[in-house]
Amino acid sequence: MSIATLETPDGPAEMVVDEAEEPAAVLLLGHGAGGDIDGWDLLLLAERLPALGVTVARFRQPYKVAGRKIYSSKPGLDRAWTVALAAASRRWPELPLITGGHSAGARTACRGFAAPQAGLVLLSFPLHPPGQPAKSRLEELVAAAAPTLIVQGEKDTFGTAAEVTTALAATERAEVRLVALPGAGHSMAPTATAGADAIAERERLLIWSVTGFISALS
Repeated sequence: MSIATLETPDGPAEMVVDEAEEPAAVLLLGHGAGGDIDGWDLLLLAERLPALGVTVARFRQPYKVAGRKIYSSKPGLDRAWTVALAAASRRWPELPLITGGHSAGARTACRGFAAPQAGLVLLSFPLHPPGQPAKSRLEELVAAAAPTLIVQGEKDTFGTAAEVTTALAATERAEVRLVALPGAGHSMAPTATAGADAIAERERLLIWSVTGFISALS
């Protein structure tokens, strides 16, 4: 693992890289608004994907590096993400770059998607605030014209897998694959009472979904 400091208009950010020995692709991931790059799903991918030929770069936003809990604005997230995209493109110019993230990181990746990025991996896409389904963020998802993988918990209070499926059905986004995580909430993390088999199955499903999607792109 290596850590690179990136200078952004909003202060220093960090890119934490877990490198594959012979990478076929790079996955750049952003964290959620209240979380960090050590969230269950981001950490699992960083630990497991390099052995499967995918370099994982996790981007820590400037507000987290500065010790703040909440970001100041969406434009601030987008400015920093633009710096991360440029850094990844310079570091791995010959490899397919897949972008994405968890929750707010997924939204930021949607807003920042552009060629030559190869696709999007969206983890716990926050379709709406909890209990407020009318305040949909579907437009951000639909606007990103990219091959897209969404991994969504069946019990996600920001939009269940079923809700996201229904919302997407009313759009023309044909290049979207959705994988539902049984029993998972917004963090995707197994509960403290989850058995070893259930934890292993959730891990397997997440890793299989992401690696299969990336393999089809690269």
